[in-house]
Amino acid sequence: MKPEDIISHIHVDEFSSTPKYKQLTNAILAAIESGKLKKKSLLPSINELSFRLEMSRDTAEKGYRYLRKLGVVESVPGKGYFITNTDFLRKFKICLLFNKLSTHKKIVYDSFTKTIGEQATIDLFIYNNDFALFKKLLIGKKDDYSHFVIVPHFLEGGENAYEIINTIPKEKLIILDKLLPGVTGDYGAVYENFAQDIYAALEQALPKLERYNTIKIIFPRNSYFPQEILNGFYKFCQQYAFNHKVIHNIMEEEINIGEVYINLMEDDLVTLIERLILLKLKVGKDVGVISYNETPLKRIILDGITTISTDFMMLGSKAAEFILNNETEKFQVPFYLKLRNSL
Repeated sequence: MKPEDIISHIHVDEFSSTPKYKQLTNAILAAIESGKLKKKSLLPSINELSFRLEMSRDTAEKGYRYLRKLGVVESVPGKGYFITNTDFLRKFKICLLFNKLSTHKKIVYDSFTKTIGEQATIDLFIYNNDFALFKKLLIGKKDDYSHFVIVPHFLEGGENAYEIINTIPKEKLIILDKLLPGVTGDYGAVYENFAQDIYAALEQALPKLERYNTIKIIFPRNSYFPQEILNGFYKFCQQYAFNHKVIHNIMEEEINIGEVYINLMEDDLVTLIERLILLKLKVGKDVGVISYNETPLKRIILDGITTISTDFMMLGSKAAEFILNNETEKFQVPFYLKLRNSL
């Protein structure tokens, strides 16, 4: 096959969040597995790939370097890149459907890819909590992948998501982060129990919380965060007789001494801290702060922000282990309280 013909087998999906160099290498590996590329086949030049596929030379070169690392391709000075090894087998082709990009999703992704290893092709798609885009990305792909790993969080329309997900053969399905009512059959799931987790974390923090009279949670309107978080919050406050309130906009809320604030969104944490500084209220003494999701910066900000967080590395690694071991279990990921000076 001529190098220019090879390019016709290389497809770069603009909807995919998988880096283009990885899409390039995956396409070449797939062409080898299907027999379209043979040993000693000459690959297109970097300049030709860059021009025909509208990618940078650096991206094309990075793709070839990755194939060399895998031992599939070698370069001959003055001649170009050749297929040198066709004796390999990729066991899995995986579609990752994430609701958004974030620091925490990157931890999940990195942990997943590290655990699954080199024997898998991974395509990552981000649907931005949009059910219509989620549906568009998923329909027509059921035969393209050995497994689907789905994080099901939606702003609107998500009540029908189970209908689409149920069309996926259950041996191919891993639900990640949140169990979705209506999804039936024996499938794998690595999930958080949102109501139980926040209740247990606040209960652990009870000796510190007893210094305050009111707990407020900042829960934005039209949020993709599960309602179960509020259910666990209400249950705790009622059980231990705390005044409590759900806030939708921290900019409009009156802040008083003796209150604890729980934030879910990083932007709300920044706004809250800015307002506390302007009001000259001391965090951890006048007002308490608890933030969802552990990050390195929260260990430092204001001499340490108390966090409640799931184990994001375990979310990723467990999902990969389920695929590697062909498991269809339901595994609840542990939730942790990190007590610091903000409470």
